[in-house]
Amino acid sequence: MFVELTDHTMNELLLIEGLKRKDKLVFDYIFNYYYSSLCAFSMQYTNDRSASEDLVQDLFVSLWMEAHNLKISSSLKSYIFTGVKNRCFDYQKHQKVVKKYEAYELFSSKNGDRTTDNYFAESELRLAIQKSFEKLSPRCREIFELSRLKGLSNQEISEKLGISKRTVELQISNALKIFRNELIEFLPFWLLTWLIG
Repeated sequence: MFVELTDHTMNELLLIEGLKRKDKLVFDYIFNYYYSSLCAFSMQYTNDRSASEDLVQDLFVSLWMEAHNLKISSSLKSYIFTGVKNRCFDYQKHQKVVKKYEAYELFSSKNGDRTTDNYFAESELRLAIQKSFEKLSPRCREIFELSRLKGLSNQEISEKLGISKRTVELQISNALKIFRNELIEFLPFWLLTWLIG
């Protein structure tokens, strides 16, 4: 089947090839051409200009670092906008984790956990959490961190690691059992379940 290449398509192909060669002129051209629109696009998801700029800059750093391995089957524009959108989703998930931690901090402060005695209790809790992580197998720890610290869904973890969704669920379940057994004496059950469940 014969596919006619338009001038636009040819230009995109040249830009993509230039990226793969790490051509600085091509990279600068793409950066200057798309940067402002990518930041505006990212703002729709983050509502934070500084965060949006960081996410867009991270995309371009990734483009440059992984230039030789680029596989762009769609248009260049679609590829980089999708890259920014995925980073925005990761950012949103991370913000949820941050808010959960802030809520815990607020709970602690309202209940007088800033006393000297409780400072040592918090240190013991951190140590217990660290020991709990050390009891996890490397694969279990990786899956748990992707789930609870980076906010990935079980399906996303399955696709990222190339394992079944059921395996992800079992590994997370095993990790939670270990955490509940190790941390039950430090936190009320409902708070422990909310934080890691």
